[in-house]
Amino acid sequence: MVERITNGLLRRGLLILALLLPGAALAAESAAVTSPRVTATLLSSRDVVAPGERFQVALSQKIAKGWHTYWANPGDSGEPTRIEWTLPAGFSVGAIQWPAPKALPVEPLVNFGFGDAVLLPVEITVPEGAQPGERLALKANATWLVCEKICIPEEGSFTLDLKVGPAPVADEAAQSRIDAARAALPQPADFRAKLTQDGDALALALPGLGQPVEELRYFPLLETLIEHAAPQTATNTAAGTVLQLARSSSFKVGETELSGVITYREAGVPRALSLMADVEPALVNSTTAPQAAQAPAVVRVAAAPESNLTLWAALAFAFAGGLILNLMPCVLPVLFIKALGFAQAAQASRAEVREQGLLFLCGVLTSFIILAGAVIALAALGTSIGWGFQLQSPPVVIALAVIMVLIGLNLLGAFEIGGSVQGAGHGLASSGGRLGAFMTGALAVIVATPCTAPFMGAAMGYAVTQPPQIALAVFLALALGFAAPVVLLSFAPGWLRLLPKPGRWMVILKQAFAFPMFATATWLVWVASVQAGPGGVLAALAAILAAGFLVWLLGLGRSAGGRTRVALSALALFVAVSAGAFVLQSAVPSATDAARAGDIEPWSPERVAALQAEGRPVFVNFTAAWCITCLANERVALVRQEVKDTFAKLNVAYLKADWTNRNATIAAALAEHGRAGVPLYLFYPGTKGAPPEILPQLLTTDMLVEAAGRAAGKEARTAQNRP
Repeated sequence: MVERITNGLLRRGLLILALLLPGAALAAESAAVTSPRVTATLLSSRDVVAPGERFQVALSQKIAKGWHTYWANPGDSGEPTRIEWTLPAGFSVGAIQWPAPKALPVEPLVNFGFGDAVLLPVEITVPEGAQPGERLALKANATWLVCEKICIPEEGSFTLDLKVGPAPVADEAAQSRIDAARAALPQPADFRAKLTQDGDALALALPGLGQPVEELRYFPLLETLIEHAAPQTATNTAAGTVLQLARSSSFKVGETELSGVITYREAGVPRALSLMADVEPALVNSTTAPQAAQAPAVVRVAAAPESNLTLWAALAFAFAGGLILNLMPCVLPVLFIKALGFAQAAQASRAEVREQGLLFLCGVLTSFIILAGAVIALAALGTSIGWGFQLQSPPVVIALAVIMVLIGLNLLGAFEIGGSVQGAGHGLASSGGRLGAFMTGALAVIVATPCTAPFMGAAMGYAVTQPPQIALAVFLALALGFAAPVVLLSFAPGWLRLLPKPGRWMVILKQAFAFPMFATATWLVWVASVQAGPGGVLAALAAILAAGFLVWLLGLGRSAGGRTRVALSALALFVAVSAGAFVLQSAVPSATDAARAGDIEPWSPERVAALQAEGRPVFVNFTAAWCITCLANERVALVRQEVKDTFAKLNVAYLKADWTNRNATIAAALAEHGRAGVPLYLFYPGTKGAPPEILPQLLTTDMLVEAAGRAAGKEARTAQNRP
């Protein structure tokens, strides 16, 4: 009895002494970081650490009722908690030891995470050379996303003050809490699962679960494996339990084995197992979707609903977008050429006209297949590109300008390619006519890429997230929609009778069609000026001059003798190579800012975050100089005085993300919001971390004014407003 009293008095005396002596107190728990939603602290299982030992710390989160934070795989949306450490020399730290998550339904979605409270243990190793008596400061910066109906990114800085001693001294209270959390971690399964394809679904064989269990659920670490909100159905077999899983619409598996967690109840007792699953080889593709890792904390905004399209909806959207694309101004000049061909065919046989339509279709399909192949191949290499990517290269833009000028000169009669316009049907029957029909279709696709028609954004955004065969199907649906009007006209039985007989009017019409070609070339030279500055304009004009000189030389060569023709051909080759080299050297993308005037600022994710933190609504315009739809929206809506006055009144920040030249950060932002190209318009509320509202691709003044009001009121109705 006397000994127990003495020990008790001694402990109290030491505690009082530690509190009284300056700097003597050690902290096994950091100061709390508190918000109305989460109270976070960092715990240490040790007051004193010993050289060479491993000990546990844990980030504790007490979460307000109705709110939740996220697991390593957050499910349909969200972002996992991340910790960045600053440790003394020689110390090392392990990864977060994740508890078993809960499925958190937020109709129609499901997130994976934690409510009420959670401890996230982490193991720290002390170096062998640590000196007893040395004081340590373990510092951590943690970020987490906490969500209810809205999501708010939060962060905190934590410090643990510990001491090195000859032997470890535990903090019993913290040790008890951390031990309890580690005891509840998913235990390694004593069996390996197997993931196989089961029709359109997946089957996860769990041979170690022989007896029936309740509430069985699989939580994969890979985010692109399953539809998180879909039911999971368990079937008991003689070999164990098989869990039926819905395959993700953005399914991507790059490894032959996957890790995850299963939770279930056995005789009413909750269980959790961590397991490895062998993946059927047929499920593995070449594009690896990263598993959850300790990457820098970035708030991942859930993709827009368009990215959740079914395949059939994406195909329908692509076909409709292709049809509407024919009405875009960048396509009409080339379609004028096709219209001229049909006018020339007024008296030709139906078979010849149909042949022209089918050859046009072949040209369209060929160009779309090449574009799709480039997108798919570069995506497999981890490079994000989108619709219109080829026009981000100044030399390509200049080459298109040259082609438009040459077509215009040909239509004016400066030189001839192939047959004459005289004699209806003669040109169609010639090889030049067939090649012309094919090349018209191919060229129409190339110059169509500056435009984005309604429905196209959703379809293209879906395509670039899918396996190659599905992406190709979406591109082909777009091609069929694009070619459909011309093909249908070529098969219409009576439309040719509406045209007058061939005559001088055809020559006049042919010459008139030259001027839309020159207008397109003028616009392309302007695009080159935006991309490469004055050097781009000089390169474009030099290329046009060289092309005209080449055509003249080739015309001389037709009527010249053998040696003269060889000399002219050699000179033409020299001019072509020299002009090409000059264009490549001069047409270098300009480093000037995209946002040049007024109150428009260049876009960056950091700038958006900073403006939201100030409480300012933010409008972001993802655009490009070669995007006709973007330019039309600027003229129709964005430059209107009513819009400018509203932005000024509501203190809206206007940011421009210019994709005229290639920019990987902009490409990634487009992909994040389910888009493969511009335009994209986002309106961020003036609330820190709040997700944006995605506006339609065709803007109106009223639409912008109303969206600004919603954003300024901090209650933006977002197309993707989900936790």
